[in-house]
Amino acid sequence: MQVLTSPGRPASADPAVRQGSRLRVVLAAAFGPIVTGYAVVATLLALVVLTAEHAVFSAGGVLLSAGPGWLAAYQVELGIGGHPLGMLPLLPTVGVVVLIARAASRAVQRLGCERPRHAIPLIAAMSGAHLLFGLAISLFSLGQPVRANVALAVLVPAAISALAAGCGVLRRFGLPATIADRLDPLAMRGARAGLLGLFALLAAGALTLTIATALSARTVSSLFAPTFGSSFGLLLLSVLYLPNAVVAAMSFVSGPGFSIGGLAVHLVGYRGGEVPAVPLLGGIPEHAATWWPALMVLPLAVGVLVGWSVRAVDDDPAARLRVVVVAGAVVGFGCVLLGTLAGGRLGDGPFDPVSVPVGVASIVAFCWVVIPAGFVAFFAGAHEPPVPAGLLVDEDEDLAETDDETEPDEAAAEAAEDTEDDSEPDSDADEDPAEPDADEDEDEDPAEPEEEPGPEEPEYDEFDAEADAELGLELLEDLPEAEAVDAGETAAEPSDDEPGKPSDDEPGKPSAVTESTEDSGDAKPAGDDR
Repeated sequence: MQVLTSPGRPASADPAVRQGSRLRVVLAAAFGPIVTGYAVVATLLALVVLTAEHAVFSAGGVLLSAGPGWLAAYQVELGIGGHPLGMLPLLPTVGVVVLIARAASRAVQRLGCERPRHAIPLIAAMSGAHLLFGLAISLFSLGQPVRANVALAVLVPAAISALAAGCGVLRRFGLPATIADRLDPLAMRGARAGLLGLFALLAAGALTLTIATALSARTVSSLFAPTFGSSFGLLLLSVLYLPNAVVAAMSFVSGPGFSIGGLAVHLVGYRGGEVPAVPLLGGIPEHAATWWPALMVLPLAVGVLVGWSVRAVDDDPAARLRVVVVAGAVVGFGCVLLGTLAGGRLGDGPFDPVSVPVGVASIVAFCWVVIPAGFVAFFAGAHEPPVPAGLLVDEDEDLAETDDETEPDEAAAEAAEDTEDDSEPDSDADEDPAEPDADEDEDEDPAEPEEEPGPEEPEYDEFDAEADAELGLELLEDLPEAEAVDAGETAAEPSDDEPGKPSDDEPGKPSAVTESTEDSGDAKPAGDDR
């Protein structure tokens, strides 16, 4: 006989064990990007120190120096010997954002979150971990040659980590339904087109930078030091600042340009100045060229691309223009953000500051997108055919006929309700026996007698009947008695009681004529009814 036993409960089903597992996942997502980023920065510093000449390697010094480097990856302004360093590389910032977003996305999957709001504690934990780590680094850097502002070291990494984690959660779930329902689909389509336009402008800047560097290959190669250690440091510096150079080239292609200290390079102007001896900047020309305005075809092509991408979003040209405006706004805002991050203070020397005119750049980028994209979206997309005037007239007539048909029906319904109200009998006390019933009078139609109709009698007005009656009385007075009796009999023949029976009235008595006259008077309404 087989013994029935309940299967053992798995260890993962224990609430305490499950809670501990969730805690480990959250802690790994919160401190994993911090440890990874700090390790990468320390490794790069160690490589630079090891390859540099006349440099003494120290593990403790490398670890301490990696702290400000980690803050620089989060765009926290540093102070080196009392000189500000605000122009920080964008490539490490892109790397930490991607790292945090992927960590958040994996943690959401492992935690089994079903909705974006379930991931809010995870985002808070990741942001709080960056806040504490930034606070610790800023406190350890006090009194050191490289130091950071405590407030910036606390707030900036926490904000960037929260935004990156939120992007990772949205990548997993998408926008929440409550937010997606409130957003206009055309606005969302315009935002996507704006991101496309922003990346296309960055691609145009990268293409321009590549061409300029290739044309200045001899100058670029001369900037590398003959030793491997120094060359490796310059190469690493150029790679880290590559996104900054791309943003500056994008601003140059669109028109506003960029400036490094006294140097100002614009699409239609040039002002000379000193340039740092970095291979990445070897492509900056020494003077303006007459063919530079031809580069405006690149942002023009970007605007055409944006307009072509939204040509089929709606059949209404006005709706497509609204999408183009939203795309231009996204591009303008992106230029402001990237231009702000790409520039900054560079000590107090001749190269300070490095800046991109973000205000002018955003307006110019907006125009480069909206104007050509508006033309392409308006003329390349579908157009609603105009409604013929005759169709409009027919629709108006149909509406009028519908209203006319509806109004009599309503009036008939109201009349029926009134008739039902009137047809209800009143109480016996209110009835007047002297008055005839109105329904019976309506049912009896004198114009339709039950007997076969005789010859039509002429209709008389009330005044004509009285005149004929007086005339008949005068004639009767002049006639003999026998004729009067014959006239009375003749007048009494059409009686309703007994047709064909002679009248019992006495001869010479004018009652028969009077009755016939009254009958003719009573017959008046019947004639009127006919």
